[in-house]
Amino acid sequence: MAIELKVPEVGESITEVMIGVWKKNVGDPVSADESVVEIESDKATVELPAPSNGVVSAILKQAGEQAVVGEVIGYLEAVASSQPTPTTPESPGSPQAQSVDVRHRVGSTVIGSVQPASGAGPVMPAAARVLGEAGVSPQSVSGSGPGQRVTKADATSAVSASPSSTLSDVSSVSKPVMTGTTAISSSETSRSERPVLMSPMRRRIAERLVEAQHQAALLTTFNEVDMTAVMELRKKFKDNFVDRHGVKLGFMSFFVRAAVEALHAVPQVNAEFRDPHIVYRDFCDIGIAVGGGKGLVVPILRNAEQMNFAQIEQSIGDFARRAADNKVKLEELQGGTFTISNGGVYGSMLSTPIINPPQSGILGLHAIQERPVAVNGEVVVRPMMYVALSYDHRIVDGREAVTFLKRIKEMIEDPTRLMLEC
Repeated sequence: MAIELKVPEVGESITEVMIGVWKKNVGDPVSADESVVEIESDKATVELPAPSNGVVSAILKQAGEQAVVGEVIGYLEAVASSQPTPTTPESPGSPQAQSVDVRHRVGSTVIGSVQPASGAGPVMPAAARVLGEAGVSPQSVSGSGPGQRVTKADATSAVSASPSSTLSDVSSVSKPVMTGTTAISSSETSRSERPVLMSPMRRRIAERLVEAQHQAALLTTFNEVDMTAVMELRKKFKDNFVDRHGVKLGFMSFFVRAAVEALHAVPQVNAEFRDPHIVYRDFCDIGIAVGGGKGLVVPILRNAEQMNFAQIEQSIGDFARRAADNKVKLEELQGGTFTISNGGVYGSMLSTPIINPPQSGILGLHAIQERPVAVNGEVVVRPMMYVALSYDHRIVDGREAVTFLKRIKEMIEDPTRLMLEC
């Protein structure tokens, strides 16, 4: 019995998505709740699980194609849970084999579950595409996959070993381009282009950044922070912190706590412009920008004012791990009253971060570098960090912005004030 694979609900107001990576090809067996395909929206990537044991019998939407919520993008041929999931193809005349024999056309090449005349296993879609582009006959390739399926690796090896491929490679290298009296091989003057479809998340990031530039009155102010005290405090207590809480004591927890205190002192930075009102908040939902598998994401630390150092570090570590695997939940990315972005982990010395609308401020952290500074009339070398606050000038005046950054500086340079909240 064929089961429809439909695009699930991925969030409020989201109606269109892009099909991501198919983790299973036509003919591949799947177990109940096993991920079949990734679904990409403008806010997050979710995985579509198999509703039951079975075999993928058809793929209607390929990776990169658009689909709407509720649309059928493939079919699964169900298998009773008490029966073993088949790993070999059925006989050519069986209904299962007919349902697996699905083809898709790309250009003039037909790809899909191609049955070679030699009696070998089917050619998987990715393998068929590689062979079709190289002009290599699927009948000439032996399969190493389950049931003698021809995999993408088999196809790549066959293309590399084919005489036509070798001849093509040789001819492309041997054609010189004459420039004056010097011959330059064409491989040295390659000017190829590779159009890659933007993911919904990347498009949404672009839209939000442009929206911020067009709708907010952006301005950035800077300061520098002496990191000596924080670094000494971390060094003194890092082992005890790990033993007690099971997580390392990082710099971010200090800046989150400092930001909470600064937001309380300067509530304009934590406010939102809703014409004709300014909405002030008594809570701090702080977004932490982390690099994910599909791009930058900003999960939210809800009620950060109620979190201690260990809770902040544990939450940030969990976000970072799940963001790398695109496992951050959609609701964890929504909302937020203020954002912290740490470009220093990538080596950034100074930047002007862009706010995440409708927020009114974002704190940019940068790399720590030893620099000569004047302390008590003497020149000493200290680990210094530049910090930047970009803010919406419609709500935050320069005085408030400078006061905010100065408060951050005071808290970091004397971290005992974070414990005493003074």
